[in-house]
Amino acid sequence: MREEEKKRTSQGSKFQQFFRKKWFFPAVYLLSAAVILTAVLWYQAVRDDVANDYEEGTEDLSYRDEPSVEVNRSVENVVMPAIDPDAVKVVTYFYDYNASSEEQEAALVLYDNTYHPNQGIDLAREDGEAFEVVASLSGTVTKAEKDPLLGYVIEIEHDDSVKTIYQSLASVEVEAGDKVEQGDVLGKAGQNQFNKEAGVHAHFEIRKDGKAYNPLNYMEKPMTSIAEEASAEEGTPTDEEDNESPSEDEKEDQESGSNESEASLDTMNS
Repeated sequence: MREEEKKRTSQGSKFQQFFRKKWFFPAVYLLSAAVILTAVLWYQAVRDDVANDYEEGTEDLSYRDEPSVEVNRSVENVVMPAIDPDAVKVVTYFYDYNASSEEQEAALVLYDNTYHPNQGIDLAREDGEAFEVVASLSGTVTKAEKDPLLGYVIEIEHDDSVKTIYQSLASVEVEAGDKVEQGDVLGKAGQNQFNKEAGVHAHFEIRKDGKAYNPLNYMEKPMTSIAEEASAEEGTPTDEEDNESPSEDEKEDQESGSNESEASLDTMNS
């Protein structure tokens, strides 16, 4: 027993002597610091690798930086530009070159001893009273000013190069640059010098790329139908196809048709 106790005592004294050496604790600190530093560097390297892998995996997602497109955007239907559509009627119709002679005659406006094809429709109340004129479609007002011949004129631009025009107004409630919603009041119907026979009325036009279209053909129809019909009439492709110019033959046909219509109007004026 004494020999074992001596051995334990000698081993304990050796350990105590080892711990008492001056270099022991600095060596422990250095070793610990090395382990911690190694762990930090390893963690940093792993994190950088993960970040690089993520960046490489998202290279194909660059489309997210592109402007978003509203897929389910609602398309408005064209409506009558009157606060109460049931209270107004058409007093002068749109001049259609393909209509019958009777319909064409009813769509002529006499001014300064000359007949002019009506480029829109003229609306009036049965009792001849003024009524509030509203925006047929939402858009941006590009013109709101008084014309000595046409009365107050308002022009509103919409998508697809479509424009609505309101004339023969006695007053206006908007100005150029205003954003208007469908149904917003633009002004009141009035009289003008160009179409005196219509009395108190509002003149309404729909144009696509400067060409007038019969508003009655698009009432309660989506606004996109205007651009679709315009493309079909002109023989131009839709947005899904490449744009092409009309052929020379088509241009000649259009010019000859226009000349024939002008000749018939000259005959009527004479």
